[in-house]
Amino acid sequence: MSGFSNKVIYQIYPKSFMDSDGDGFGDLKGVTKKLDYLAYLGVDYLWLTPFFVSPQRDNGYDVEDYYNIDPRFGTMEDVENLIAEAKKHGMGVMFDMVFNHTSTAHEWFQKALQGDKEYQDFYYFVDGTEDKIPTNWISKFGGPAWKYVPDLKKWYLHLFDETQADLNWENEKVREELKKVIHFWKDKGVEGFRFDVVNLISKPEVFEDDMIGDGRRFYTDGRHVHEFLKELVADTQMESMVTVGEMSSTTLENCIRYSNPEEKELSMCFNFHHLKIDYKGGDKWEVMDPDIRQLNDLMKHWQEGMQKANGWNAVFWCNHDQPRIVSRLGDEHKYWKESAKMLATSIHMMRGTPYVYQGEEIGMTNAGYSNIEEYKDVESLNYYEIMLDQGKTKEEALKIVGLRSRDNGRTPMQWTDGENAGFSQGTPWIGVNHNSQCINVESQLGDKDSILEYYRRLIALRKEKAVIADGSISFLEESAAEVMAYTRTLGDEELVVFANYSDREVVLNTNIPENSYLLLLDSYTDETSIINRNQEGCLVLRPYESQVWEKVVRN
Repeated sequence: MSGFSNKVIYQIYPKSFMDSDGDGFGDLKGVTKKLDYLAYLGVDYLWLTPFFVSPQRDNGYDVEDYYNIDPRFGTMEDVENLIAEAKKHGMGVMFDMVFNHTSTAHEWFQKALQGDKEYQDFYYFVDGTEDKIPTNWISKFGGPAWKYVPDLKKWYLHLFDETQADLNWENEKVREELKKVIHFWKDKGVEGFRFDVVNLISKPEVFEDDMIGDGRRFYTDGRHVHEFLKELVADTQMESMVTVGEMSSTTLENCIRYSNPEEKELSMCFNFHHLKIDYKGGDKWEVMDPDIRQLNDLMKHWQEGMQKANGWNAVFWCNHDQPRIVSRLGDEHKYWKESAKMLATSIHMMRGTPYVYQGEEIGMTNAGYSNIEEYKDVESLNYYEIMLDQGKTKEEALKIVGLRSRDNGRTPMQWTDGENAGFSQGTPWIGVNHNSQCINVESQLGDKDSILEYYRRLIALRKEKAVIADGSISFLEESAAEVMAYTRTLGDEELVVFANYSDREVVLNTNIPENSYLLLLDSYTDETSIINRNQEGCLVLRPYESQVWEKVVRN
């Protein structure tokens, strides 16, 4: 059980959240301006994606300076004010730490380029000639994972963009420098940290070609990753803080170790297996209908597996790297509201710490751009060209980018039905979603039937009911492949959760006795509280309906 079991974390992508000065970019003052709203929602922590000095090649995940604020986001005073004001509102601030790599504009890398041997050892530089790449590994953004520097006659490793050079954690000096960064921000009042792709920090002793894959099996959950994390946490006294690791292509066994309190590593883990159920052949850029049976199997594997060995999940659908979930697993049109609520129920009733990504709580959808020029994301633009090279038409490639692009989660937050959705008085850095006039915060505030108010209820229930925060979870076998079903149990308390992931009615093979359970939540909020049963008394779920039943405890 985690010390953060009854907490809910809200992720903010500052660039797209709220622009306070009209330059088209969201900023720190904009976040501070919206603290009343975030407190109203009921969340406990605010995780902000990076706003440090950066060339912005990868939207701030290419850090040039861990200690200073990129001027487009504000000043150090703005950060200090945000931390202080959030605390007054009862919320802690979490920073996003990109410690697997730095920007090539970082002072350390620049010194390495100038021939400084000490700083070359901060990264992975390998001697060689331009015609012989060290390994055949593929970058996460496409293309080779190595870049040649002719002046040095060396290659350097970049698992992401070529401007994001991987740090050498084997070098104790690197680890000491990163600990200083943590101490600096802790002293400023930061209450938690999210660590970007942190399970990739330990590279192999020998670099070799991968003849059966893209190289990830050699550096994912690497040989020293657990000891490196233990050392980082112990030496920065982070053990009692909320810490979450983003785990790329990880395993259950490793995530148990990362998050089991006895290991003294992290509070919880993100894994992404459940967000690959519409990847044809495991390829992000090949599309298929979501496999809900596989989703069920993955959720059962991770939820029950982590529970069994005292691990702890961060549970989520959306973030700045993912398409909008209501567009992906729900329905953008006829059942938009019902499906958004159903998806929220599925996650917030689970064992783990739920994360809400900005706009998710109002049912924001994918961007819907009609032109490749509207996209900004380096990964999307790279893969658009790769798909064209593979023989896809422009229309086919654009359709896939429309479904997969990380920009889907980066369109400006929709506050009002006014100009630029109330995000900025200037020209937004990326286009506002065309549906902001009907999907926005202002229209949902106080509307008891709205998605926003439903999220408020879910967040409040986690604090009210110990069975949600601390209960055990057990998945139920359902005959309907489109239904997710599980129970939460704590002592005499019990909840039964059903979620229909389809656009048709589904009969459950489970009978909920009317005199033993009460309906606690329904994604349909009919005034009549319709509960459909068939002739055998089995529940019938409407399209995208979710229900949460609470066992009546009789004294």
